[in-house]
Amino acid sequence: MKARLLRGAAQVVRALAAAGVAIAVLVAMAGVVVLLFLGLRLHAPAAGEWAAPVGGIDIGVPSAMRLATTPWFAPWLNGRRIATRHGSVLLGWDAPTRTLSLECAPCRVALPALGAQAVPLARLRLTVQRTLDDRLSGTLEAAPATSGPLLRASWHGQLTQQDLQIEAAVPATPIADWYAVLAPGLPELRQARIAGSMALQARLSLPQRQLALRPEVQGFTVEGLGTEALLGARSACGPSAGLGNDSWLARAVIAAEDQRFFEHPGYDLVELGAAFEANQVRGGVVRGGSTVSQQLAKLLLTGSERDAQRKLRELLYAVEMERTLGKARVLQLYLDNAPWGAGVCGAEAAAQRYFGRSARALAPAQAVWLAAMLHNPGAASQRWARDGHIDLARARWVAEGVRGIRRSQRQALLAQFTEAPSWQAPAAP
Repeated sequence: MKARLLRGAAQVVRALAAAGVAIAVLVAMAGVVVLLFLGLRLHAPAAGEWAAPVGGIDIGVPSAMRLATTPWFAPWLNGRRIATRHGSVLLGWDAPTRTLSLECAPCRVALPALGAQAVPLARLRLTVQRTLDDRLSGTLEAAPATSGPLLRASWHGQLTQQDLQIEAAVPATPIADWYAVLAPGLPELRQARIAGSMALQARLSLPQRQLALRPEVQGFTVEGLGTEALLGARSACGPSAGLGNDSWLARAVIAAEDQRFFEHPGYDLVELGAAFEANQVRGGVVRGGSTVSQQLAKLLLTGSERDAQRKLRELLYAVEMERTLGKARVLQLYLDNAPWGAGVCGAEAAAQRYFGRSARALAPAQAVWLAAMLHNPGAASQRWARDGHIDLARARWVAEGVRGIRRSQRQALLAQFTEAPSWQAPAAP
């Protein structure tokens, strides 16, 4: 009998080592969020119970969670380690408070909606308490090491046979601490002076894995990165187009790439939220959410690696550039350095390449056409060369978003995109 009980307990522990219950926290400003999956496995689920596949069979996740937080069983978990895809997790049980703890150090966490690259964390600790009516609560802490800055979220949730609804909150925390925890190895942190704070409200639905985030940022500024040197910088793409904010190409590019350019401080929480929602639905990065300032930082300073570390660096530079350069210079630098496909970069080179005229002399529809290409310049230039036109629907969308023009001007502009314009596709270079 004792041997059977021990074998059964061992099976339960192995079952507890895998499937998913998640508590979420925000990872970056531009677009980076942290997600931790707590593995719990058990026996076959009851009828209608939330289930997860384990070793070829389904198990009941709510039943596993109840067992793991039950005083007669949880002490057996105390001190045990479980190997997970996020790292080795140490289980703990505090009997007086009936609190289950899980600590992963080091740990790697990822959120598919923000990209495939996992974020490395030195230490992540989750605590869980459960009441008799299946109300759950606890904390989630992330830290760069055993001491130092700490990100701490409190959370609570309601467990049912079908799902788990979680609400979590991170109080206003210095943005410098967010960076110290999420990206302690960034070289910019040795010289950047980061001010401001960020709080976070989050709501998570499981097993649907639907996550809603509401960040609140106050007083975010950056100094010390030296971006003022870009005031006199020249583009490697060739001569500057010298375009003002009111030029047709500048207006079209803002409509295409950053419609709130003149309202945001270098990052756009509205656009980041929309991008997060779209990426979450599609399960990958299908929408970027980067502002023109962030894109300029990527072009000139950080490179284009698709990972959270680069996005966090990009954000620092974007925020500082808004202060040191101002909107007009940021936009001018972006126009002079943006890629336009087929090895072309910079607005002047693009206008000459595709239309044989200077950027200042572009007709409104030509400006909209070039701006529409920036969404995916390589594919757009290839399509133009192959089919003789680019994405008409996107061109119309850009034309609809151009600000500061009369209604009659917009209607005339849209009329030119009812069918592919008769512009000749440029010859291959």
